[in-house]
Amino acid sequence: MKKQLLSTPRFTVEQWEQDTETGSLTRFVVVHPGAAVILPLTSDGGIVLIQQYRHATGEVLWELPAGTLEPDEEPIKTAHRELIEETGYRAGKLLPFVTFYATPGICTERMHAFMATDLTPGKPCREEGEDISVAVKGVDEVRQIMLGGEIKDGKTLAILGFYFLKREMIKKS
Repeated sequence: MKKQLLSTPRFTVEQWEQDTETGSLTRFVVVHPGAAVILPLTSDGGIVLIQQYRHATGEVLWELPAGTLEPDEEPIKTAHRELIEETGYRAGKLLPFVTFYATPGICTERMHAFMATDLTPGKPCREEGEDISVAVKGVDEVRQIMLGGEIKDGKTLAILGFYFLKREMIKKS
């Protein structure tokens, strides 16, 4: 049985009852439509990152551009929209990269990551109130800020880690 406890424009919170062999469990679940995350790679090997203040952490975080899927929107369409909105870059190619759950113990949010290449710079089309800085950093610099603990956003760490792992595997083959 599911019971809605809270509804917001971006997600709901539900109470789920689950019968098991040993009894009944009550879970509280954030039901989220999902998100698209973009790993933008410049032609000279740079990685486009953004910085923005996150109220939940009280900090300005380094992140990859990302955004919530609109109702009935395909993740690749969200990725195109969010890349332009947050960075101004337009992708000539947008390739599926990895899909994962960020917090599967409490949230249904599925993150769809895409690698963006053949980038064309342009003017961002940000939502009202968004205060975002864009920076293009070299691979070595991104690794340094990751290892130095400056990147604290989980989706960004996961995708960059996966990207660096794939790069190493390609180099060895």
